[in-house]
Amino acid sequence: MKLGQATIKDIARELNLSASTISRALKDYPGISDETKRRVKEIAEKMNYRPNAIALSLRKSRSFTIGVIIPEVVHFFFSTVISGVEEIANSRGYNVILAQTNEKLEREISSIETMLSNQIDGVLVSYSKETKSFEHFTKVLDQGFPIVFFDRAPAIPDAINVMVDDYQGAFDATSHLILQGYKNIVHLAGPKTLKISIDRENGYKDALKRYGIEVNPAYIITCPKGTMEEGRELVSELLASHPEKPDAFFSCNDIGAVGAMMACRDAGMKIPEDVGVVGFSDWQFCAMLEPQLSSVSQPGFLMGARATEILLDIIEKKLDPSTMEKTLVLETKLMERDSSKKLSQKN
Repeated sequence: MKLGQATIKDIARELNLSASTISRALKDYPGISDETKRRVKEIAEKMNYRPNAIALSLRKSRSFTIGVIIPEVVHFFFSTVISGVEEIANSRGYNVILAQTNEKLEREISSIETMLSNQIDGVLVSYSKETKSFEHFTKVLDQGFPIVFFDRAPAIPDAINVMVDDYQGAFDATSHLILQGYKNIVHLAGPKTLKISIDRENGYKDALKRYGIEVNPAYIITCPKGTMEEGRELVSELLASHPEKPDAFFSCNDIGAVGAMMACRDAGMKIPEDVGVVGFSDWQFCAMLEPQLSSVSQPGFLMGARATEILLDIIEKKLDPSTMEKTLVLETKLMERDSSKKLSQKN
């Protein structure tokens, strides 16, 4: 069903009730039976009816406001993305409303509903770790509402995505460790609900294969929380239990890499002489650690800027979502620092 086709009158006609009855039932007014409310809401859902949201925004002029839904504001990468979003949005006369989910699906659903009810013109989304079903997005997309996903690409056919080359970044990081002389390389992997985690794990595996190193399943450790404490605990357990100690760690994020560094120090291992460590994202603190942490840098500002340009071009009908290129992939860059360079090989 196209955007704006379902109205209160359509529902009234379907159920042979008055428009005022439909309106009161949708708002849970007293005096309307529970059975009528149930029937009305069931038909409204089936007809993709959405009060005071998308349909209203179609009939009215644009609000010149876009929404951004991100997992965490405090995440350095996402803060740089927001900077790129605001730079482009402001230059083109749009305001930005920001919501963070704290990696919770419930808050993600609530955020998209709240933004739609405020009649925004479009939304940029990086979905949460808890999100396994994308029905709350597909319903909106099916009505023609503009959504551009960034960083985390959902399993939605024809969704528009702006992302980095996570596979190549992981391949480069692992190859770097191998070329520095490390052989037993552990990957601290992200949750499998995220495509970026899968791509980074595949990049790690293929780099090992490229240099003739067998992939050891015991050396792939999932870190669902991605916290420093989790990384430290899991690496400590590995170092204490595994007969052949690993000599390098490639983490799917910088926080986990810091946890790995702490666990290695707890075990009396020196960095980078005994063990090398590489992270992913290149947070600001990477260059402030001792030793400085090698990491895969992501172009967060550029990602935010390009995603916003695409969204605004769709809103302003300069781009047709049905014919445009669906995915834009940005390059990463490995920042080589002391945590992964053996002393004998430093310049």
